[in-house]
Amino acid sequence: MAAPRDPSTLMRAAYLYYVEDKSQAAIAEELGTSRSNVSRMLDEAKRQGIVEIRLNDPSGRHRQLEEQLATHFGLTEARVAPRGARTGASAEDRVGGLAAGLLLESLKEPMTVALSWGSALQSMVFAVTTDSDHDVTVVQLLGGVSAVNNDISGQELVRELAVRLGASYRLLHAPATLESAQAARSLLEESSVRAALALARSADLAFVGVGDPTHGSSAAVLESLRLDQEESRDFWARGPVGDLAGRYVTASGEPVGGPVEDRVVGVSLADLNRIPVVYGVAVGRSKTTAVLGALRGHHVDGLVVDEALARSLLSH
Repeated sequence: MAAPRDPSTLMRAAYLYYVEDKSQAAIAEELGTSRSNVSRMLDEAKRQGIVEIRLNDPSGRHRQLEEQLATHFGLTEARVAPRGARTGASAEDRVGGLAAGLLLESLKEPMTVALSWGSALQSMVFAVTTDSDHDVTVVQLLGGVSAVNNDISGQELVRELAVRLGASYRLLHAPATLESAQAARSLLEESSVRAALALARSADLAFVGVGDPTHGSSAAVLESLRLDQEESRDFWARGPVGDLAGRYVTASGEPVGGPVEDRVVGVSLADLNRIPVVYGVAVGRSKTTAVLGALRGHHVDGLVVDEALARSLLSH
C-alpha cells in the first residue's frame, strides 16, 4: 500500500468513507491497513483540504457570519442569508424570509409593530405566514411614499402585514414628503396625523429598510421634494450616506438636518431610537455605506442582510 499520507491514498479512503458510506473497518480491509490508521487518514484528508465539511442549515442562515456581525457591531440579533442557496430564490427573497421569521419570533402579544417601507420589507411582509390571529397593531413610521411603487409604500405594507398576521392596523393618511417645510408643519398639526405618529412612537418593535440616497426608492423620495439648487447643495454638503424611515444619516450615523429633514412626515430619528427594538433589513453590497452609517449611529439593534452585504460590512 502507498504511504498513509499519499494524497491518492487519502482520496481513496475519503471516497470510500464519505461517498460509498463504507465503515472504517471495511476500508481498512480493502486498503490493507488498520482501522485506527484509516481514522488518521480521514483526519489528514481534512487537514490537506481533500475533504471539506459543509453544513447546509435548513433554516437558510449563515450562522458564522451572524455571530461575527453581532460581536463586531454589538447587535442583539443578526440574520444572514447565504449566497447560492439551493432554493433558487433571489437574495432579496431569502433576506425577506429570514426577516419574516425574526418578526414572528419577536411577537409578544399585545404589541405594536412599526414599519417603514421599501422592497426589502416588501419581501419580508410577503414571506410572513401564520395559522393564528395575533393581538398586534401594525403602524407606519412615515407617510405613504407616493414617489415610488405603491406596492412598497408604508400604507400597503402595513395593511398587508396586518392581514397576514390576523392583526389590526392604523394608517398614517399623509404623504411621506412634501415640497415645503410649511406644508409639512401644517400637516403635522392635523389631529389624525398626530395620533398616528404618536402610536408609531410608542411601538414595541420596528423593522426598517436602509436606503441609499443615490439609488432606488430613496433617491426617488429626494427627487419628489423638488429641492432647488441651493437646497440640493446644502443637503449633499452634509454628507448623507443612507436613510432609515426617511431620515438621512451621515457616515458616522449623525442625523442630516436641513430642508429634507423638515419636509418628511414621519417619526424623527430620535423617536426611532427610543423604540425598544429596531431591526434593519437590507440587501446588496451597494448598501454597505448606508448600513454602516446606521450601525455607527446605533440606530438599529439588529440586522437582516444577505451574505454579500454581511461580508462587505465586516471588511470595513
